[in-house]
Amino acid sequence: MASSTIISRKMIKLLSPTPPSLRCHKLSFMDHINFHLHSPYAFFYPKIPQNYSSKISQILENSLSKVLSFYYPLAGKINNNYTYVDCNDTGAEYLNVRIDCPMSQIINDPYNDAVGVVFPQDLPWSSSLNRSPLVVQLSHFDCGGIAVSACTSHTIFDGHSLSKFINDWASTARNMDFKPSPQFNASTFFPLPSETNLSSTLPTTHPSKRHVSRMYNFSSSNLTRLKDMVTKESHVKNPTRIEVASALVHKCGVTMSMEKSGMFKPTLMTHAMNLRPPIPLNTMGNAVCIILTTTVTEDEVKLPNFVAKLQKDKQQLRDKLKDMKKDMMPLYTLELGKNAMNIIEKDTHDVYVCSGMTNTGLHKIDFGWGEPVRVTLATSNKNNFIFMDEQSGDGLNVLITLTKDYMLKFQSNKELLEFASPVVESTK
Repeated sequence: MASSTIISRKMIKLLSPTPPSLRCHKLSFMDHINFHLHSPYAFFYPKIPQNYSSKISQILENSLSKVLSFYYPLAGKINNNYTYVDCNDTGAEYLNVRIDCPMSQIINDPYNDAVGVVFPQDLPWSSSLNRSPLVVQLSHFDCGGIAVSACTSHTIFDGHSLSKFINDWASTARNMDFKPSPQFNASTFFPLPSETNLSSTLPTTHPSKRHVSRMYNFSSSNLTRLKDMVTKESHVKNPTRIEVASALVHKCGVTMSMEKSGMFKPTLMTHAMNLRPPIPLNTMGNAVCIILTTTVTEDEVKLPNFVAKLQKDKQQLRDKLKDMKKDMMPLYTLELGKNAMNIIEKDTHDVYVCSGMTNTGLHKIDFGWGEPVRVTLATSNKNNFIFMDEQSGDGLNVLITLTKDYMLKFQSNKELLEFASPVVESTK
C-alpha cells in the first residue's frame, strides 16, 4: 500500500484581510442542521507541462490566498454550537506531500479506497469543528503526476457551494485578476431560531473500514438506452440521466439484498435537491432539501415504475416548496431528515443515499496545466451513490460505496454490467 510523507505544512493566509464588519458569519438554519463533516474531493493530473512542474505549489498557494479573501469563512473557525463562523483570518491548512508510488497505482486500483492516500490522514468525513474549514493537500507522485485534494466543511458548504469555490479557485489560478462573487447570506433566507438547541438532522458518522467503493461509468449511449427502455414501458416522460441511473443501481441493490436474505425488504432512497433557485445561485452555504422515495413491493423496484415514482416524489416536493415561505424550508427539511432517521432506526427498510455533483464543471477543473483524468471522493458510508460527470462526453460516473460482502455480489450483477462498466477493471 502506498504511503505518504509530508514535505511541508502551512496555513495559507488571505491576500486581503476580512473587514471587521464581516468578522462574524452567521450560519443558517440549514447549515446548523447539516452534517458537521469535511467533504473530501480529489483531482488527479498525470501529465504536468514542464514549464509548470517547478511552480505548481506556488501557483496553488498564491491563488488560494486570493480566493480565500472572497471565501473568508473557510479561513475562520466554527464556534462550538454551530451558529456562526469567527472569520478571524487564521487561514486554510495546506500540505505538500510526497507519495511513494506512481499515480497509476492509485487510479488503476479497482477499488476507489486507494485514493485515501491523497487526503490528509484521518481527515476525510471527519468533524470540521476543531480543524480548519478548508484543508488542501498537494500530492506529488513518483511519476511526476500530482493530485489536488480539498476537504471543505459541510457546515459551511453544500455541493453547489463547493463546486463554485473550486471553480473560482481554478479560475484565479489561471488569471489572478479574476474576481469571484460568492454571497454568504444564506442566514437571511434560512435564519436560525432565536434559541437554538437543535442537534444535527443526522448523526455524525464515520465510514467503516469494512466499506469499499468502486466507480462505474454510464456512457451517453447506455444512458440513452436506459431512458428509451423506461419511456417505452411506462408513461414516464423525459427522464433525467440521474433518474434512470439511480433507478438501475437501486434495483441492483435490491437484487443483491434479496440474494443475501432470500426475501424482499422495503427500500428508502434519498436524493438531494438543490434549492437554487428560488435561492440565488451565488448564495453560499447549505440550501438543499431531500427527496424520500420508498418501495414496499418488488413491482415498484422495476425501472419504469421506480422512475415514475421518483419523478412524482420530486414534483410533490417542488409543489410543496413552491408556495412555502423560505424561513419554513429548514423546518420542513429537518422534518424529512427525521422521517428518514426514524425509518433507518427501525430497520424496516434497506436505505440508499444518492447525491449528484453533475453540471458543476468539477470534471474539467483546470488550474493552468490541463483538466484532470479522474475526479473522485474518499470512501463514504455504506449504500451511498454519488453521481458525477464523466471526464469527457455526456455520460455519468457513479461512486458506489457498500460493505465488502455486498460489493462482491453487486459488482457481478449482470443488469448493472449491461449498462455500466467499472472505471477500472478488477484483476483480483
